[in-house]
Amino acid sequence: MSATGMTAQQVRSDIIAQNLANVNTTRDANGHVYRRKTVVFEEKSFPTFRESLSYATGHIGKGVKVTEIVEDPSDGNLVYDPSHPDANEDGYVMYPNVNTVTEMTNMIDATRAYEANVTVLNSTKGMALKALELGGA
Repeated sequence: MSATGMTAQQVRSDIIAQNLANVNTTRDANGHVYRRKTVVFEEKSFPTFRESLSYATGHIGKGVKVTEIVEDPSDGNLVYDPSHPDANEDGYVMYPNVNTVTEMTNMIDATRAYEANVTVLNSTKGMALKALELGGA
């Protein structure tokens, strides 16, 4: 479960970094303003009977997976800058709907979640090694 959580948080961090990198992107390859992206998580499902049985008896968890990356539909920020090449006829430029403070807060959250999964993984590994030591004695 920890490995799936780490993978999901890594994808989330990558998307947040992409949002931050495009905070001032007023035009993409198609001529549109960049739209903030978010990650949608879902509980991972196991298709095999053995995995389903293990989950039902409480031995393993299902974990998490990224199901999709969606664009935030909220409006961007209009800024008056008549000298900008993407300014409209009134002199306003539409900037992406990316808020740097929100993205940095989300990045801290993703980092902490990743670290928590690493801690759980290391603890589980330590317990398994200790069990092997006890079993060999």
